[in-house]
Amino acid sequence: MPRDPRRAAPAADPVGGAGPGKAGGLEPAAALLELDSIAVGIVAGDAMAKRAPVDVLHAGTVHPGRYLVLVGGAVADVEEALAAGCEAGEGSVLDAVLLPAVDPQVVAALRGERLPGRGESLGVVETTTVASVIDAADAGAKGARVRVLELRIADDLGGKAYVLFDGSVADVEAAVEHALARVAESNRPEGRAAGRVVAQLHATMRANLEADARFAPLVRGRG
Repeated sequence: MPRDPRRAAPAADPVGGAGPGKAGGLEPAAALLELDSIAVGIVAGDAMAKRAPVDVLHAGTVHPGRYLVLVGGAVADVEEALAAGCEAGEGSVLDAVLLPAVDPQVVAALRGERLPGRGESLGVVETTTVASVIDAADAGAKGARVRVLELRIADDLGGKAYVLFDGSVADVEAAVEHALARVAESNRPEGRAAGRVVAQLHATMRANLEADARFAPLVRGRG
């Protein structure tokens, strides 16, 4: 009997609302497909929804004219959905990531959670694709005792993305190393990464990051 694609329909809160302990429906597995065509992206998202009964399907545009499809649910269903999306999006797929056991901190960051820093140091990993930064964030969170402070993706970044790690110097260094290694080992044609560790981040810089990482000129809003 064919699977019912209606189970893939998103809820009002596509990444949340799955109940306690479900981490927004993205556990145990999550996958993201990133395409350079909006039209093809819609076709790919439709193919993913029809192929397997994923618990979460959230799709939409990001700068600069890219299309993202995020799915979550059982490992086998997510694998099937991603395979369908890659097939339907052939020629327009920029990057993709499959995380069979996604870290809950990454799920929270994808939902827009931002945490204040409180550790000795800050780690920054910047990538050229959204799929790569999700992979990097997951590797860093699993590879060291760090907190994922924020995940910024694509919009107002020219398609780039970055993740911030917080913790002791040694742990943040380890997280950044794991994150960079994960992206490098994936041999992504489009996804590349760079990382830095800042020990004892200055209070003024921390305040700027926590307020709004985007540059807002002091004269903005003056008449």
